[in-house]
Amino acid sequence: MLFDTHCHLNFKVFDNMVEEVVGAARNNGVNHMVVVGTDERTSFKAVEIAEKYKGIYAAIGVHPHHAYKLNQKIDSVGEFIPTFAKASVGKPASAACPSKSLLDMTKWDRDPFLLDTYFLEKLITSKKVVAIGEVGIDKHEYQKTKYTDYKVDENFVEGQKKLFNEQIKIALQYNKSLIIHNRRAREDVLEILTEVWDKKMEHKTVFHCCEPDKKLLQFAKDHKIFIGINGDVTYYKEKQVFVKNIPLEFLVLETDSPYLMPRLHASFAEVASATKAEQGFGGQAEPLQKPNEPKNIKLINNFIARLVGETEEKIAEVTTNNAKTLFGIFPG
Repeated sequence: MLFDTHCHLNFKVFDNMVEEVVGAARNNGVNHMVVVGTDERTSFKAVEIAEKYKGIYAAIGVHPHHAYKLNQKIDSVGEFIPTFAKASVGKPASAACPSKSLLDMTKWDRDPFLLDTYFLEKLITSKKVVAIGEVGIDKHEYQKTKYTDYKVDENFVEGQKKLFNEQIKIALQYNKSLIIHNRRAREDVLEILTEVWDKKMEHKTVFHCCEPDKKLLQFAKDHKIFIGINGDVTYYKEKQVFVKNIPLEFLVLETDSPYLMPRLHASFAEVASATKAEQGFGGQAEPLQKPNEPKNIKLINNFIARLVGETEEKIAEVTTNNAKTLFGIFPG
């Protein structure tokens, strides 16, 4: 039995394919999945999918990239009211909120960062919501984005920090797990986590798609944070070295579907000895069919087993139990 701790079956690429993709995952022994939201629309979709299928759960949240729209100077926050609250346009922003327990409502009417997260309270009551995520800080310069005049500058990063902090508060308030997205922002992420850390976050937090970084690993071990490893371990040499240093009790597996497709190799020895240039190309015998899917957790599991010298069954058992601990999923 395998567990994909991070997939995006809620993305448009999977429209009209979810039933087929879930079936393929089941056929490959992947019986548990967490569908992760990145904004309002995909968070609603994640819950919708999770409530339809046994063994599938949802994470809800606003990805740091979407802090960009909140970074603009505005006279009114009306434009940020999510779609399901359009009827409240023209009224104070706080009027759109389903209740006043989530955040300081006196701030809502002037702070779009708070308003953009209020939909979380509407979704968080679902029994299938196990986590807030994916949330964090991302300093990568995306080449493809829906935002005009997009650039990663100090103001944008400060906005991401504020959004990250607010969502950590929600996770703590509702006793949910936390899925952390960090891309080229190690120091900022660790600074915030150090400031807000609560022992309740131990064994309930994961570094999604964790960068191969000794400082991140040490912080994870010190704070009992899980490390998410996905398909890039099959071709990224630094990640392979990194995985060998992760204690098994902190390891969980993820596909990040539809992204980060594992790459097939003629032999395990071939990838271990490949040059960086060859790894960048993949060194694969043939490409897997895109998009990436949760069924490919089996490939990741088996590759890691060979990499660390354990049986495939042992890695599957340990990582599945770790994932259940992470998300608080237990029998009964």
